[in-house]
Order: sequence, then structure tokens, then C-alpha cells
Amino acid sequence: MNKGLFIVFEGIDGAGKSTQAKLLAEALERAGRQVYMTAEPTPLPSGKALREVLGGKVKKTPCEIAIMFAEDRVAHNKDSECGIEKLLADGVCIICDRYYYSSLAYQGSQCDYEWVRSLNTRCPEIRHPDLCIFLDLTPTESMKRIMSANRGSTEIYETEEILESVRNTFMKVLDDMKKEDKIAIIDASHDIDTIARDVLAAVEEIL
Repeated sequence: MNKGLFIVFEGIDGAGKSTQAKLLAEALERAGRQVYMTAEPTPLPSGKALREVLGGKVKKTPCEIAIMFAEDRVAHNKDSECGIEKLLADGVCIICDRYYYSSLAYQGSQCDYEWVRSLNTRCPEIRHPDLCIFLDLTPTESMKRIMSANRGSTEIYETEEILESVRNTFMKVLDDMKKEDKIAIIDASHDIDTIARDVLAAVEEIL
């Protein structure tokens, strides 16, 4: 049985994470791999509570949000039916849209970074991924994509000023976390097919 792999996609909003995650899943399935796609916040009760906050319906402080994300992340790892640990043990490749890098970038830029980092990377029930793929895009291009998508609403982090701050923090996060995790930074300004080839090349290094 092929070893299960845990691959995370990160990037500011509008970078194309969902599209590239789907294309990677299809490529791995063509190669004979079993694939499970997931995302954070999760569909679990802890993730549903988070979505209420991110949508602006419930007010929480950055520290409260960081704790909520960590709680949802533990649930994501340990869920008995579709948790990360169980699926990896079954040889499934997991592709996740956002993980603890987002917590470090978003909440880590609004409250104590080292505390948020410790909350996630020192928790024995939060697994480190086999690969983090960061799709890099400028905040200006990100906002263009968000607005052209006609979502009907935006989340609390979707302003160009906040995205600029978050992207800068992401760069610091990735530089920091490369000491512990394998990270590939990919230019997300190219066309979809070019990005997909770059993503697959990064994944092939860990297969």
C-alpha cells in the first residue's frame, strides 16, 4: 500500500488554493493514489463555530480565534471517521486547504506570534504536514480575483490593507517554519496549467 501523504495548500485569499488542490487531487488519482480533500475551518462543530466568527456574525478577539482554530485543528486530526490520522494510516493522500500556517499569519499578526506558534506546533495532537505549498500572489491581484468572483460577501480579512499585512507575515512564517517543515513557494500569478505543473513537481519530490 502506498504511504499516505499530508499536503497543505496555503496563500492569501484569491491565490487559487481550491483550484490547484482539485487539480493535484486529480493528478494523484490518475497515478493510482487514493485522495481525500479537506479544508480548515472543518465541517465539524468546532469549524462551524469558526465560520460564524470569520463571517462577522459572532465577535471574538484574535486570541479567542487562535484558540478556536487550534481546537478545530485537533478535531481535524483526531476525528474517528475522517480525521487526518486515520486517513493517513489507511494510506490515503490528504490535500488540505489551509492549516496552521494561516493561524500563524492571520492571528499571529494580531496577537503574540510565539504564543500562536507554540499553540499549534507544540501540540502533540496537531500533525506537521509532509509538504506545504504556498501559492504566492500580490494583495492587489488577490482583491481583483475576490471581487471578480462575485461571492456576494467578503470575510473579515478580505481587504487589501489586511491582505498586504498578512502576506508579509506569511513570508516571515514560511521562513521560520522551513526549519521544521518542507515548504514550496509557487508563483500564483501564472496561468492555471503552469501553476499546476509547478505544484506537481513539488509534490513529486516527496512521493
